[in-house]
Amino acid sequence: MEVIMKDKTMVMKIAVCLLVAGLGFAISSQAGRRPPYETVHDMDPSLLPPVITPEDDPAKPPSDAIILFDGKDTSQWESDKGGPMKWKVENGDMEVNKTGGIHTKKSFGNCQLHIEWASPTPPKGSSQSRGNSGVYFMGRYEVQVLDSYTADNYKDNRTYADGQAASLYGQYRPIVNACRKPGEWQTYDISFLAPQFDKDGNVTRRARVTVLHNGIVVQNNVEYWGSSGHKVKNPQYHRHKDKEPLSLQDHGSPVRFRNIWIRELPEQ
Repeated sequence: MEVIMKDKTMVMKIAVCLLVAGLGFAISSQAGRRPPYETVHDMDPSLLPPVITPEDDPAKPPSDAIILFDGKDTSQWESDKGGPMKWKVENGDMEVNKTGGIHTKKSFGNCQLHIEWASPTPPKGSSQSRGNSGVYFMGRYEVQVLDSYTADNYKDNRTYADGQAASLYGQYRPIVNACRKPGEWQTYDISFLAPQFDKDGNVTRRARVTVLHNGIVVQNNVEYWGSSGHKVKNPQYHRHKDKEPLSLQDHGSPVRFRNIWIRELPEQ
């Protein structure tokens, strides 16, 4: 009898496990709606993506974008020192003026960013003192801004490869140097995937970016090793919120920015 009861108990445990697994399968199949949990080519209208309106000019924001700077309105930004940003705003752009970095009031995770920038002309300084700024996702993960234009194979202005324009600062050089001349407007179109952490603060997915510099892919789905920093040999991840502000650096160079917009992206 005792053996039979044990067998019945085991059968019940297995049944419960199968039931839970079945429920989990059903929930996940409805939540994700991805193969193999759904019928391929499912015509369910609820699976269709939202409709947005693109612009003829890819530099212009689509209908679902958040306008961070339109040439005049700086209300989306504040100073890293607190209070309103104090960068110079005129002629449709905002210019770094040694008043400190700025960051968005709104926080972002996965996103698509379009931003245009121009280094000073005539150029001043050399290496990292020449048109230096930076775009920081979540205030930590930098895509470098720098005057890296060269007409003579870097003899005019040489710096370290992982610190030139469109590098993941201190971690990855760009695939190619796509810089325009000083003073000319340049574009970054960046797709950013935020990192994820477990309950103990361990990183379970590193941050990733794909960067187009002036329409050319220069970083192709590259992982950050950790937070960006100067002369950091072993970048580390430290647990932070799922969404954090976007930051622009004041490195002392009068770099100008314009036409900044961002789209929030879901997990896929």
